[in-house]
Amino acid sequence: MPSTNSHRRLGLTDIQVSPVALGCWPIAGMTSINVNDADSLATLNAAVDSSVNFLDTAYGYGANGESERLIAKALGHRRDDLVIATKCGMHWNEKIERVFDARPETIKRECDESLRRLNTDRVELLYLHAADPKVAVTESAGALKELLNAGKTRSVGVSNFTVEQLEAFHQVCPITAFQPPYNMLQRGIERDTLPWCRERDISVVIYWPLMKGLLAGHLARDHVFPPADGRAKYPMFQGDEWRKNQDFLDVLRGIAAAIGKSVAQIVINWTLRQPGITAALCGAKRAYQIQDTAGAMAFELNAEQLRRLDEAIIARGAVITRAAV
Repeated sequence: MPSTNSHRRLGLTDIQVSPVALGCWPIAGMTSINVNDADSLATLNAAVDSSVNFLDTAYGYGANGESERLIAKALGHRRDDLVIATKCGMHWNEKIERVFDARPETIKRECDESLRRLNTDRVELLYLHAADPKVAVTESAGALKELLNAGKTRSVGVSNFTVEQLEAFHQVCPITAFQPPYNMLQRGIERDTLPWCRERDISVVIYWPLMKGLLAGHLARDHVFPPADGRAKYPMFQGDEWRKNQDFLDVLRGIAAAIGKSVAQIVINWTLRQPGITAALCGAKRAYQIQDTAGAMAFELNAEQLRRLDEAIIARGAVITRAAV
């Protein structure tokens, strides 16, 4: 079972990443409430000060690249200490509607713009944000292979792909990392894409390890979401699913309290111990949030604690995750 307190190799490269990575979507301020530049800059510095060297952003994180620009502003002087991952192939139109565009010309243009925003000549990892139904994945792969060969990225990844898409892309451009959603209660990748990646030494860098903040354990049973909080539309935050999740969290709270850790820390630690998981993206818009989740790298759950967590997961049962219409 992999250790959580040392850096891990990204795919077959020589790039070493911290198991906890900072997810930089929240600091873009598009779906997170009460975001401001001062706190975002402090969060970025707190991440690196907490031994997190892996930052995950995207061309589309912010209507005008806010996330990438903040990384450059906060951490430009520490650039050589960082592993920066960004993504191409998704942006927002003038109506602030999400647009997927994975044409080669768009991929190359967005990569160049991301490099300018980040004030760097390369990133360590460049993902295709998602497959574009209008463009063959092999065509997109060819463009990313050109960027790899040009040295604008040191490695290439894909996000939200099926096994079939992974196969097609990998035949044209070697995949170093795959980014899907995954957490204690959403484990679908264990059936298909995770084994596929493990067989090929492709890193799996997961998002939603805390299930949109639910598994941090801070939301009480009687929590009322403000209108601007989009989480309320998801079944996991409603009705019977909410009750089951709170019962599950009560078990986690007991385990965490017994060992003097936060619920988020034991959840992240469990996640990082799963075979094939290289890193977990932990989003944060305040310094204390990434300081807490980074603490998951400072200890190891023992066999008995892992057994109790696995029993609780089984008892919780399958979750309903599709957003309400």
